[in-house]
Amino acid sequence: MWYVSSELATDVAVNVGDIKFYLHKFPLLSKSNRLQKLVSKANEENSDDIYLDDFPGGPKTFEICAKFCYGMTVTLNAYNVVAARCAAEFLEMTEDVDRGNLVSKIEVFLNSSIFRRWKDSIIVLQTSKSLLPWSEDLKIVGRCIDSIASKTSVDPAYITWSYTCNRKLTEPDKIVEDKMTFLEKIESVPKDWWVEDICELDIDLYKRVMVAVRSKGRMDGVVIGEALKTYALRWIPDSVDTLVSDANTSRTKSVVETIVCLLPYDNGISCSCSFLLKLLRVAILVGVNESSREELMKSISLKLHEACVKDLLIPARSPQTTTYDVHLVQGILNHHMNHEKGICGMEVAEEKHGGEDKYTLARRSLLNVGKLVDGYLGEIAHDPNLGLSSFVDLSQSIPDFARPDHDGLYRAIDIYLKQHLNLTKAERKKLCGLMDVRKLTAGASVHAAQNERLPLRLVVQVLFFDQVRSSISFRTPGSNSTRDPLCSPLYRDEGCVTTAGDSCQPLKNQMSHLRIKDEELGKKNRKNSKSGIQLLPSRSWRIFDKLWSMRKRHGENRSSETSGSCSSPTSIGQGDTKSYGLSLRHHRHSIS
Repeated sequence: MWYVSSELATDVAVNVGDIKFYLHKFPLLSKSNRLQKLVSKANEENSDDIYLDDFPGGPKTFEICAKFCYGMTVTLNAYNVVAARCAAEFLEMTEDVDRGNLVSKIEVFLNSSIFRRWKDSIIVLQTSKSLLPWSEDLKIVGRCIDSIASKTSVDPAYITWSYTCNRKLTEPDKIVEDKMTFLEKIESVPKDWWVEDICELDIDLYKRVMVAVRSKGRMDGVVIGEALKTYALRWIPDSVDTLVSDANTSRTKSVVETIVCLLPYDNGISCSCSFLLKLLRVAILVGVNESSREELMKSISLKLHEACVKDLLIPARSPQTTTYDVHLVQGILNHHMNHEKGICGMEVAEEKHGGEDKYTLARRSLLNVGKLVDGYLGEIAHDPNLGLSSFVDLSQSIPDFARPDHDGLYRAIDIYLKQHLNLTKAERKKLCGLMDVRKLTAGASVHAAQNERLPLRLVVQVLFFDQVRSSISFRTPGSNSTRDPLCSPLYRDEGCVTTAGDSCQPLKNQMSHLRIKDEELGKKNRKNSKSGIQLLPSRSWRIFDKLWSMRKRHGENRSSETSGSCSSPTSIGQGDTKSYGLSLRHHRHSIS
């Protein structure tokens, strides 16, 4: 019960919730039009009790209104002003009833004080949620949002840390109010000074604030991206168990869908690819709607060149049997390639020399994507459940020029061969056909030449091109040979013919660095040191010895085409290249 200390006896009882207020009719009726109606109705029923059901703010707020009616001093602040304003509207305490009534006084307080302050605007917006739909109908929510959005675009030079909610000052005694010069600041304030303060808002209010901030058109996309990331870190649990629990799944799902909806219009360029991929992982766990997931994949694809392999290792979910979600990564990569084709106006699968300047930026990003794909292939190749078609499709999703060398692809293929021993001969040929042996570096070539898992024909190609490179590297400076040995019929038979300028030139630049090193076997088998080329490993030597024997049997009629006779594979020179290549081509059936 609540009483007013007075010599006069109370003549009306107002019931609000669990509390009964014993009051006097005159002061109440002079301020409230609604109470006039309720008292008149109670008199007709010979009752002194009035019941205010669903009163905004409850008994505490009615106490403020009652004190105002009695002319007592009431204290309004950011925490109770919304409830008081809604209650005043409920009781119809307007200017029509009495001049200077509660509604008008609260409006003056809101406009002159609350909406002019950053902290108070946020507090009022938070308290308005419990007073819906009153606060919405009275446009308090909208005015708070507009106030907050306007203040976020204020020049940081006019902001002090005391102005914000969550920052702590090291020297609070030096803080002064609004009109301070830049030199009086105790430390500089960044552009994103406001992002932490609004993180305390519920997701629906946060969304409306961010939409208003963006609509102002004065906020940098990087700051908006940072605000979204900060909110996600604040509300998305770190633990997977907590994330998928019944208490958090619904809220997290709403947070993720809202953040995806709020991604900047510049195609998500303001958010890091790492953050977007982590957000995608959460989105899959909590089961966001398909449209949000698709939008998130598109945003990721635009920044795929910034990703790292670890971020792409997203666990697969049932009914998939693989360890990682390869189909998801394939979809992201497809989006990326479609975007690259669109902005460049070209078919990236057919590189042409004439437009190199135009496509410089696209190529630079695709080179990064090429390294990323090869690294990802190397990780998923360990999965025994990974199908060959998935591996091949992912490998072939990027253009040839995105792989300056094939070392990463070779590593992934080798791992796949180790983990999938039951591949048929045709499957092994298809897998190894992804690799261009001319793009292997010296170290990878040495490894491939001794790799028992590779098809014999591929090993022969590796050995052949290594010998060609070695012979060219020891060619005399005055040689006028114009034939490119790398365009041998041995390689043309595989359907990989390219122009000399396109494919051979990068290889020639590396020729001076290529050597086959096997000191132990070199000591045992060195027969002729005149050429300076070291001998091949044991398996490679056996293959070349066999090929050389076949060459001698079938090469007698072609001796006039060679530049000189040779007694062993180690003495092959520039002039022998043509004869050796043709001899090997005629006897493919004997080594395949």
